[in-house]
Amino acid sequence: MPELPEVEGLARFLTARAVGRTIAGVGVGAIGALKTFDPPLEALVGQEVTGASRHGKWLDLVTTGPHLLMHLSRGGWLKWSEKVSTAPVRPGRSPLALRVRLDDGAGFELSEYGTRKRLAVHVVSEPTDVEQVATLGVDPLSDEFTPDRLAELAAARNQQIKGLLRDQGTIAGIGNAYSDEILHAARMSPFALSARLDAVAVGRLHDVIRQVLSSAVAEASGRPAAELKDAKRRGMQVHGRTGEPCPVCGDVVREVSFADSSLQYCATCQTDGKPLADRRLSRLLR
Repeated sequence: MPELPEVEGLARFLTARAVGRTIAGVGVGAIGALKTFDPPLEALVGQEVTGASRHGKWLDLVTTGPHLLMHLSRGGWLKWSEKVSTAPVRPGRSPLALRVRLDDGAGFELSEYGTRKRLAVHVVSEPTDVEQVATLGVDPLSDEFTPDRLAELAAARNQQIKGLLRDQGTIAGIGNAYSDEILHAARMSPFALSARLDAVAVGRLHDVIRQVLSSAVAEASGRPAAELKDAKRRGMQVHGRTGEPCPVCGDVVREVSFADSSLQYCATCQTDGKPLADRRLSRLLR
């Protein structure tokens, strides 16, 4: 799933490549992906692209008319082409969800793979017209995200720290992968309880969040859309590396599996050497 750094990379790529161009055509390949009807999708045609930005994990193509808001979810991705197809988009079993063509012939397609289709496209007058955007929490790379703000969020509800990091209504943009990376770098158990973090731990976590995300954004910036996925994978220390040695201590990277996701961690670095039980309501083995 694209998270804050990759979506920021896509926004910067679209800003550099699409701003100043006019949208010449749009087509929907997955009817279920289009979540709005007013303004219609066709209202984008003839509009000039004036920018691209990010709201958490939402990608926002800004035009002189409506905003095109896109959430790629778990299996979605954006593919850029310097010569996008002019053929009509026909809904069917293809992974193609959306095609946008610009007046210079270039453009992009959104595709989604897998059986669970969650990619979402909204055409709206303002980004906050989408409830999921209007209710986003603080952006972790913004000036508003201070150690004091993080302390308030951690104390507000006593929950597992991984859940806090992934809660889009609390902190916007962090998903499964970067929460694993952040907790590994901060040397914290994913199941540590947020309300029990002292000021030193909160300060360390805040610094690591900023560092991990800023480094990933820097790595993504300037890359073509096609390179962002591989760059993300290469940068991971523990996420997606079950069974490999931890790059910090050499211990094996372990995994906890859930119904539809999993997390990776290093017991030596994060849980005082104690493996976490691999079950839905995992706790430290005693």
